[in-house]
Amino acid sequence: MSTATTASVHAPATPDRSPFVSWLAVISVMLGIFSIVTTEILPIGLLTSIGSGFAVSDGMAGLMMTMPGFLAAMSAPLVTVATGRFDRRVMLGVFILLLALANFLAALAPDYWLVLISRVIVGVTIGGFWSIGAGIAGQLVPAEYTGRATSVIFSAVPLGSVLGVPLGTLIGDIAGWRTAFLVMGGFTLAVLTLLLLVVPPLPSAQTTRLDVLGGTLRSVNTRFALMVTFLVVLAHFGTYTYVTPFLEQVTHASPALVTVFLLVYGAAGIAGNFLGGSTAGRCPRATFAAAAAFIAGATLLLPVLGRSDAGAVALLIVWGVAYGAVPVCSQTLFAKASPDSPEASSVLFTASFQATISIGALVGGAVLDHSSPSTVLVLGGLAAVLAVGVFGFHRAGRITWPKAS
Repeated sequence: MSTATTASVHAPATPDRSPFVSWLAVISVMLGIFSIVTTEILPIGLLTSIGSGFAVSDGMAGLMMTMPGFLAAMSAPLVTVATGRFDRRVMLGVFILLLALANFLAALAPDYWLVLISRVIVGVTIGGFWSIGAGIAGQLVPAEYTGRATSVIFSAVPLGSVLGVPLGTLIGDIAGWRTAFLVMGGFTLAVLTLLLLVVPPLPSAQTTRLDVLGGTLRSVNTRFALMVTFLVVLAHFGTYTYVTPFLEQVTHASPALVTVFLLVYGAAGIAGNFLGGSTAGRCPRATFAAAAAFIAGATLLLPVLGRSDAGAVALLIVWGVAYGAVPVCSQTLFAKASPDSPEASSVLFTASFQATISIGALVGGAVLDHSSPSTVLVLGGLAAVLAVGVFGFHRAGRITWPKAS
């Protein structure tokens, strides 16, 4: 099957644009994903305060994490196919505008169901923006800088943890959780302005069709990427979504200390992003397997060693470094599985990642409501152990990666 029928092909970076403006465009996309990541996981640090504000349980409050992922998983293929011939710059702007409106709606919502509606809008934004933005670097900078630009764009994921969530939690502690969403909405509008100023028109020459996505799924390597992504992301978000209740109830950390712990975790995530990015291109399977093993170790040991502040912060550092490598490793596996279908592989990466975030948050919330935060961590750790086993089977089978035609 040729690239002409399987991939969405766009014009390369405009040669007459200055390098400064081109890299500003990359940064604007990175900031867009930073806004999305921060908005998506912001409830993690504000979970208990939002739940108490609406008199709902921690598990019910976890729906704020479940809703966006499910909607993102559904909207990623549908929106990408439906808007395939629209200018990608326009679509990126539309999605960021929707994100700002979702933040403002959450900040002003008088009832919990309106907060959930705002999270539905967040989900649609994630599915659309990620599917376009994750593979857009080659259209913004010259080909020889595509890898570096992609790393910059993906650095938004750990940055959302190291800056977005702790700062949002701090704002929530000082001025209330509604103010945190209000500030996030204002920041998102600023990102929209920058994006529209520096990103060039990106007309789509061809479109990704639903049958192309179906064909990609028939690849054994794509199914492998789906399975390990599901298990590792399930292990992470099924536990990390409820790390605040664990730190409060088991470690007995104060709200201020929880914010510090999340900040340390996020800083470790940045290190993990660049460590993973430096090795994922050469050996994505081994890097991904190592990340899964460290996540398993951290989550399984936290109920034992996380009762002390020192034990908790040490394991959060290990966890942060490990998870920081996960998004770039996952996307690399999908890209290597379908080298002739870049946008299709990006859509599948986005859909599977976001669906699993929702499933993890939903399962973790159900377990938490019927047991304890420690049980949630143990079950998540076992899922990560299972992922390590899947990596071993794939390696033992000596399955090779396809080459681009």
